[in-house]
Order: sequence, then structure tokens, then C-alpha cells
Amino acid sequence: MSDLTLVNIVGLALVDAVNPCALAVMTIVLMTILLKDPKKRRNALFGGLNFTLAVFILYFIYGILFTQIFAEIIPETGAYSLYFFRAFGVFAIILGILNLRDFLYYKPGGVMTEMPLKLRPKMKKLVSKITSPRGAFIIGLAVTLFLLPCTIGPYIIASGQLSVLNLAARIPWLILYNLIFIIPMIAITIGIYLGLSSVDKVSGWKEQNIKYLHLVEAIILILLGILMFTGLL
Repeated sequence: MSDLTLVNIVGLALVDAVNPCALAVMTIVLMTILLKDPKKRRNALFGGLNFTLAVFILYFIYGILFTQIFAEIIPETGAYSLYFFRAFGVFAIILGILNLRDFLYYKPGGVMTEMPLKLRPKMKKLVSKITSPRGAFIIGLAVTLFLLPCTIGPYIIASGQLSVLNLAARIPWLILYNLIFIIPMIAITIGIYLGLSSVDKVSGWKEQNIKYLHLVEAIILILLGILMFTGLL
């Protein structure tokens, strides 16, 4: 399968991993847990890891669904198959341009790049209900629905690429994609537990560098899109 390469899937996963809205949700979750009982830092550790596990599981399931949908509608061979994969390349370039827009003229809640502003109060209200590490897992299952609007783009492209494989062959790729996606969440959780940083510092760093996160996403997506459109990936 000429279009499917490790570089392609890893690149798309990295774009999702550095998405500002995913990082923002993770810091809100940890802040909520710590505010409940600041002295019990272990609650933040297990709460953060449980939340991350929930995101991983749900996103893996979404990946199975997305790839199966594409498997049903994309021809396995022929010219139409090529057109579909070129369309994914164009989509990646468009997403890259949207992220470049956010770098040059940043406004919170960018379409397809950040969580819509109208969803943020609902997401925060849901996260505020976390009272225990077990609750973090349950809330994490629901919060994935709020993450989808700002993280679905790269995942859709990757799902289209993976759809030409049979189900058993897709699973390792989906696991790899989602492991990369949750690495920043795990790093933030462990870093705060070990006292290497604080929620405020992580949140502040994200706000100060949010435009540059969009720039990184833009560069990766545009390059991948060009390579996919030209058939080099």
C-alpha cells in the first residue's frame, strides 16, 4: 500500500498530540482533581492516567468505526481509489492552512483547529464533576465527544489511509496512532505528580505558545498533504 507509511501515520498522530485543546482539557482535569484535595497528589496521578486511558479507549473505538466506514465507501483499486487518497491530501493541506491562519491571526475557537467556544463551558461543567480517579475515567469517556471537533481532522485522514487494510491489520496502526496521541497527556500527568511542574505552569506555557503549536501543526499537515496528493506517501 503505497500511501500508507510510518511517517504518514506518525506525523498525523503528532499533529493530534500537540493540539492545544487536548492539552487544555488535560490541565483542566488535573486542576479539578487537585483542587478537591491539594495534598493528595496521587489522586492527580491516577485521575490523570484514568482520564487518559478513557480517551485512548474511546479514540481507538472511533478509529475502528471511521476506518470501517471508509472501507465501505472507498474502492480498493482503480482510479477512484487514487482520487480518494488525493482528496485526503487536499484535506490535510486545508487543515494545515487553517492552523497557519491561527498562527498568523489567532482567535480562540478556530474552526477544525480548536474546541468551539460554545462547547467549552459545557466541557468545564462536566469535568468539574470529577471527584475521584475512578470518576476521571468515566468523565473521560464523555469528554472525548468535546475533543472530537478539534482533533478529528488528522484522525479522519489517517483513518482513510488505514481503511484499505483489513480489520486485523488496522489495529496495530490505530494503537500506535493513539499511543502517540496520549503521550503529552501522560507526560503532563507524571510531571505534575513528580513536582516537575504545576498545572498553572503547564496551562501558562500552553497559552504563551499556542500560536507556535498551531504553526507546528500547520507545517506537518501541509507537508504531509503535499506528499499524499503527489503520491509520494
